[in-house]
Amino acid sequence: MVLKLYGSAKSTCTRRVAVILHEKKVPFELVPVDYAAGEHKSEAYLKKQPFGQVPYLDDDGFILFESRAIGHYIASKYPDQGTPLIPSGLQANALFQQALSIEVADFDDYASKAAKESVFKAMQGLKTDQAVLDELLKTLDAKLDGYERILNKQKYLAGDEISLADLFHLPYGSMLPASNFKGLEARPNVARWWKDVSTRPSWQAVKDGASSTA
Repeated sequence: MVLKLYGSAKSTCTRRVAVILHEKKVPFELVPVDYAAGEHKSEAYLKKQPFGQVPYLDDDGFILFESRAIGHYIASKYPDQGTPLIPSGLQANALFQQALSIEVADFDDYASKAAKESVFKAMQGLKTDQAVLDELLKTLDAKLDGYERILNKQKYLAGDEISLADLFHLPYGSMLPASNFKGLEARPNVARWWKDVSTRPSWQAVKDGASSTA
């Protein structure tokens, strides 16, 4: 059975999963969720995704939500297909887990909130709180000093091979230019890493919206 990804084509977390599916060369069907009709808050939908968010994955009746968990599941289910994205070996995997934590705690927490201020509020007709946005970007910029130190020693966040941890940055990282944020370009190793991950064919295929491949 073809994997079914329930979500919105342009949602950040749907595209986070879709880029992994492309890297692993796994065909999937994108099942659109009708936000305007409130489908994501319907009783039927909440039985699958109890928080009323997107996306969730249906793998022949196995239901999984949270984009990072879905990405890990896909990379684990198809280890020998497409790009290996989960390092094996005790120490290599420990460094991978470390990189996953860095993405959540030191990047996403700030980049996602910056996107809310600079992009999502505008889409809703709301005014950006510039003071809040400036503080988020200031903190994120400081965090990228740590990234520069890591990437001065290795090609990617978990080592010299790309992993889920790198790809998980893409949806919100790609929205930072809307805030006039230059931090991803200001440091040579961060800039090299970001150009590498953001120009991959997998991201180019979904950056403007995910779509079915099966």
